[in-house]
Amino acid sequence: MTEILMPRLSDTMEEGVISSWQKQPGDEIAVGDVLVDIETDKAVMEYEAYEAGVLEKILVGEGETAAIGAPIAVVVPKGAASGAAPAAEPAPEAKAEPKAEPEAEPEPAPKTEAAPAPAAKPEAPAPAPRRTGASRPPASPLARRLARDHGIDLAALSGSGPGGRIVRADIEAAVRSGGAAPQQAPAAAPSAPAAPAAASRADDPDVEAVPLNRFRKVAARRLTESKQNAPHFYLNREVDAEALVAFRRTVNEALAPAKVSVNDLVVKACATALREHPAVNVSYTEESLLFHKRVHVGVAVAVEDGLVVPVVRDADRKSVSEIGRETRELAGRARDGKLSANDMSGGTFSVSNLGMFGVDSFSAVINPPEAAILAVGAVRDEPVVRDGQVVPGKRMAVTLSVDHRACDGATAAAFLARLAELLENPLLIVA
Repeated sequence: MTEILMPRLSDTMEEGVISSWQKQPGDEIAVGDVLVDIETDKAVMEYEAYEAGVLEKILVGEGETAAIGAPIAVVVPKGAASGAAPAAEPAPEAKAEPKAEPEAEPEPAPKTEAAPAPAAKPEAPAPAPRRTGASRPPASPLARRLARDHGIDLAALSGSGPGGRIVRADIEAAVRSGGAAPQQAPAAAPSAPAAPAAASRADDPDVEAVPLNRFRKVAARRLTESKQNAPHFYLNREVDAEALVAFRRTVNEALAPAKVSVNDLVVKACATALREHPAVNVSYTEESLLFHKRVHVGVAVAVEDGLVVPVVRDADRKSVSEIGRETRELAGRARDGKLSANDMSGGTFSVSNLGMFGVDSFSAVINPPEAAILAVGAVRDEPVVRDGQVVPGKRMAVTLSVDHRACDGATAAAFLARLAELLENPLLIVA
């Protein structure tokens, strides 16, 4: 017998939520089969089986949380599972309906209370086949999570994905139409079917309390720890962006139809400057400073549930077009909830750009264990002085947030000066 333990799927993960079980008790498992989808602090990730056998028992149901290292399931060798699997269901009592009980948890809220019901009703075996893993509507992990968040009954939907698989667009359409929740709403809150996913404060009918999702909770905790533990200081700089914008236009004309953004150029410039100023490419620990020999730049991406920071690895060794292509791919996977743990770990520096939202300047919170993060504002049309004449120009504000434990002001200022030089002379970026 082998216990499957909640794995650590990201460097900041402390616990995980079971999004959906892809195997059910009694199912045979081969090495490499996707056993379960786990929602971490950053994304929903697939967990593959490392041993062959038969899934005997599920210990943590869908929607439930387990700490890292806690048992979530039991797998036994194929020959040993023939008579044991049915009796190992996660139900309060092992009775005559073993297959009804593990799947009595299709919805997030009532899942823990739903298990006793089949044992109490003589007709329970009838709905059991509909709730088994074999007949449950196929759905992506992201779709299952969104359905759980919005109180959507997956059984009431028809999937538009391959093979009828329910995907994110199907959940969003159901939320807009409000037509997929009636099966669940009467059981949970018949008097308030219009708000299954949020609770209004009893003392103020004009205020609606929306529960924090997992991304928000983890981000709040980590950023609070960052501000409390890392003494931040900030360096501001105005960059002449005239040459940067012109260079981007030239590159895009040469690479058409491929495109690079201003942010791609900023990421490349940061990576180049970090290679030249390794004292900024560090992490602080209580015992030592860790000098990273490779440059991995995290790029902040806004997603529906919050903010994630996928990492462009070895950004100093990649061309601007490679960085642009990789950043777009990472951003797309982030918005689909398909980032892997590797996609979001190992960053040594981060870039957060709000310029596309018209933000002129801001200060970002450091993403631990990194020592610095660059906040990038919008490129603005402004009058500038050149050769004693006031002429139209373009300016861009950048703000470097620095962990004072890891870097002093002079070190960070030298880095920022070189970064500004690269941005104002973008040919140096590709030299």
